[in-house]
Amino acid sequence: MNYLVSLPGLLIAIVFHEFAHGYSAYLLGDPTAKNAGRLTLNPIKHIDPVGFLFMLIFRFGWAKGVPINPMYFKNRKRDTIIVSLAGVFTNFTLALLIGSLLIYLPIRNSVVTDMMVITLWYNIMLGVFNLLPFPPLDGSKVVASLLPAKYEYYFYKYERYFYLVLILLIATNYIQRILGPLVDFAYNMVIRILIF
Repeated sequence: MNYLVSLPGLLIAIVFHEFAHGYSAYLLGDPTAKNAGRLTLNPIKHIDPVGFLFMLIFRFGWAKGVPINPMYFKNRKRDTIIVSLAGVFTNFTLALLIGSLLIYLPIRNSVVTDMMVITLWYNIMLGVFNLLPFPPLDGSKVVASLLPAKYEYYFYKYERYFYLVLILLIATNYIQRILGPLVDFAYNMVIRILIF
């Protein structure tokens, strides 16, 4: 039953996050995601089976990355940042929407309430997690795009080592010490905005 309650929230958070990357890139001139059939809300197109299983069990996982080709962008660095943050922005927007429904609508069904709370949590968690500056997370692309060209080159050249840092943080569960306070902060910010 717990998985049945969690599953919709997880799917919503992941699918909308990935769709936002592809759609924002498309609006900025990159047809790669569209050509790959990724401008869709169909979960099958975005789910990586192993990453999805990890997300359900360990609350850390991954989806299929939406293919992006920055060469189509008019301003590569700026547009890369926009596309990278689109998924995070979408997750936080969904969290605000779901939070407002929970606060202002009289929902008496406990299962529906639980599903909405879990969906809100997944969206906040996924948004915060993707802001971390470790490849392949969105935050790493923002950091790289803000660097001067010379340092951006080295960042991407050695990014595989940053992958190892992220894997080590997850494997040792130290990531919880980083994410926990950040997720709590983001959650409290969402609540403050809604009841302001």
